[in-house]
Amino acid sequence: MNKLFFFSIIILTILSSCNNYRPALLTSTQIFNEGQVPFKQCHASTIEQIGKDSLIAAWFGGTHESNPDVVIWTSHYINGKWQTPVQVADGVLGDKRYPTWNPVFYQHPASDSLYLYYKIGPNPREWKGYYKYSLDKGNTWSTAKALPQNILGPIKNKPITLKNGTILSPSSTESKEEIWKAHLEISTDRGNTWSIVNINHDSPIQVIQPSVVQHADGKIQVLCRSKENKVMSSFSNDNGKTWQPWQATNLLNPNAATDAIRLNNGKFMIVYNPDLAGKDWWEGRTKLCVALSKDGLNWKDALILEDGKKGDEYSYPTIIQDDDGLIHITYTWNRKNIKHIVLK
Repeated sequence: MNKLFFFSIIILTILSSCNNYRPALLTSTQIFNEGQVPFKQCHASTIEQIGKDSLIAAWFGGTHESNPDVVIWTSHYINGKWQTPVQVADGVLGDKRYPTWNPVFYQHPASDSLYLYYKIGPNPREWKGYYKYSLDKGNTWSTAKALPQNILGPIKNKPITLKNGTILSPSSTESKEEIWKAHLEISTDRGNTWSIVNINHDSPIQVIQPSVVQHADGKIQVLCRSKENKVMSSFSNDNGKTWQPWQATNLLNPNAATDAIRLNNGKFMIVYNPDLAGKDWWEGRTKLCVALSKDGLNWKDALILEDGKKGDEYSYPTIIQDDDGLIHITYTWNRKNIKHIVLK
């Protein structure tokens, strides 16, 4: 009886701790120093843990987004410091050079290979998916390989791996007519082959750049950037094979990227710009917030990362939780740098 009582107290304490959880800022740093890199602008970062105390980040950088000189850069985080960025991929195809876009890291839990997915093409309506892999934690990389026809790879946010090894890679398309649609690219053989599952393509709601998370009961959820002034969501009860209609969350979305994960404590965390869309695509990106949710639909702000002035841009966040439970967020800092935030 006493053992049961004390066990109940422990469970209640754990649940109370989870319910009362609020993230705390540990560190806030920029990945590189002014004058340390040759590019003028950078954007669209990704981050991955590659060892107990090591991380790797990537982004695209060049004269400006969509310029042919835009290439993929990486930096390693070792002993608490970001190392000098190095170029790891470009957009040279034959005798033509195109810009590169949106790098995304992925590592299968049962593999030592680190994958770097990215895009090559003149714009998001005509780009194609490519990837490289590394067997030494991102120090050296394979030659670039094109993904199969119509497979774009993760469009901005990382894939997740289900317990059975299935990879769910969140992707989307932007047509020449400016129509946005989201889909999943699914692999059951560690990325050797892929199949496409459309997410509500018959709906007039336009979304791109999904994050994909799994709930405790096994259901899959995507959270998307949209043209609806809200972060939009859809659920799947069969591991991504079919999808329920779009639902609006209570989060504002100014036509700007987000990223979300399920934390070790069971809650969901999202990083987003809490504003409405403006006349120009970059408006609404001056403030960047962290929000928490129990159900993935109803969110509450927990932390303000940036609160800038008109003309500032804090955008395209990505988020992971490391083996020690620390939360790492990277995002574009005024197109001049990549910011790295650590939360506990």
